[in-house]
Amino acid sequence: MNQEIVEKYIPKNYQPKIDGNVLEYQVSSGDILNVCCELYFNHGLPLKTITAVDERRENGGFKIIYLFGLPKENIFLAPYITLKNTEEFPSITKKIQQASWHERKIKTFFGLQPVGHPDPRPLILHENWPSDVFPLRKDFNWQQRPAEAAGTYEFQKVEGEGIYEIPVGPVHAGIIEPGHFRFSVAGEEIILLEPKLGYVHKGTEKLFEVLPLADKVRLSERVSGDTSFTHSLAFCQAVENLSNLEVPERVKYLRVIFSELERLANHFNDIGFIMLDTGYSFGGSNGTRLRERIMQWHERLTGSRYLRGVNVIGGVTKDISVEVGREFLEDLQKIKKDFTEVIEISEDSASLLNRLEGAGQLDREVALDHGVIGVAGRAVGIPRDVRIDYPYAAYDKIKFNISLEKNGDVRSRLYVRIKEVYSSMLIIEQALGCLSSEGKLVADGKLELRKNSCAVGVAEGWRGEIVYFVLTDAVGNITRVDVRDSSFVNWAVLGYAGQGNVVPDFPLINKSFNLSYSGNDV
Repeated sequence: MNQEIVEKYIPKNYQPKIDGNVLEYQVSSGDILNVCCELYFNHGLPLKTITAVDERRENGGFKIIYLFGLPKENIFLAPYITLKNTEEFPSITKKIQQASWHERKIKTFFGLQPVGHPDPRPLILHENWPSDVFPLRKDFNWQQRPAEAAGTYEFQKVEGEGIYEIPVGPVHAGIIEPGHFRFSVAGEEIILLEPKLGYVHKGTEKLFEVLPLADKVRLSERVSGDTSFTHSLAFCQAVENLSNLEVPERVKYLRVIFSELERLANHFNDIGFIMLDTGYSFGGSNGTRLRERIMQWHERLTGSRYLRGVNVIGGVTKDISVEVGREFLEDLQKIKKDFTEVIEISEDSASLLNRLEGAGQLDREVALDHGVIGVAGRAVGIPRDVRIDYPYAAYDKIKFNISLEKNGDVRSRLYVRIKEVYSSMLIIEQALGCLSSEGKLVADGKLELRKNSCAVGVAEGWRGEIVYFVLTDAVGNITRVDVRDSSFVNWAVLGYAGQGNVVPDFPLINKSFNLSYSGNDV
């Protein structure tokens, strides 16, 4: 099968290296734009991430890797370029819009210049960070605080009579994380909305370089706290792809169950808060009540309300007995009935539905251009779901459909979540039914990682697809971990969804996306 993939997607003048679930091949800087456009436009392969590696010590330069997914095959194509005697590389953003934030991140963290990029502003790092200090270079001293700078961030400007700006954040009235939003408005209408993030940057990718392996798993759980399980699952799967470990069959089903529980808790929460932001208190109170019932099951099954400490390399630390599984399934049926009644009552509220319909509408073409994923993508009818496209754990043995809507407004994003609640319950029921009475929880054998190798781990978080790209050095130690939360992709389109709305509707629109600040600000 790998040879067929090579012949179909990789030109004959390149020499691919088959490395686990990655096919990597070197491309000249002058050819990288054509190679990426061929994969992206002609073959329709989704761009997963673009990342860089500092290989100056080993190979005298930097490497920039462009990762494309091959749905249904669980294979990832990784054309790459090397930079020697230069710190510039050709931008592909003018052709592939989705590349924009990836290239800006590389510039910010590695100091490499994407030549021809239409927006060269820094990304994630705050303007008090020195512009000539690049934390993902290997010679950066992560234990030393750099001198404080006094830079300025240039927001986009809208000129014209009657245009004025409204700054919101980064500190907000609630307990949400910090993020700044700059509105340019004419009267009440939003003409331009620009988010500025990075206030909770915590050096995650640098810490992945230096922490022991067990602490790396714990670190992955803290990339975005409400997605602790699925982030650690994606990381563990990447590392498992680098090893010779065979994950036990029971573990695969347990991982499915815990991942869907995480999805349920967060979807209940979002469904309630979307309704609450319209003033519909009944929906808001019942959403948080249903979430709490799931969170209590989190704690009973794993000892952690956020499912932390469950994933380990090669397995899990928590099991579900037959008796507890039966009790859980019985309560899940009651929760399903309860949820159905809440939705039926809510749908009788004309004022609720009127507020949702047409608000924060995202154009499908904009979503496609930016590679929007997860709930926001499925709300415009993009049928992408990692659980089906790149099946992992036991998802290839589970039957369910991708939850889709088509209008791309707040109502569509709400109903994608509602459909996914029922889908998650169906998945859990199937997975519980497939659990044998006993089985191993951790793979046999000693963990040894391939040397000078790379692997990809993907998992469908409740917001959308999570991608981990992991590399090892000449002795088999992990030397680079690139983390791409779904929020990093979707934050780029929030401004498009805000245009044409009024400022008071922004909290509702923002909640309907409910993107992670922390997941973006790695």
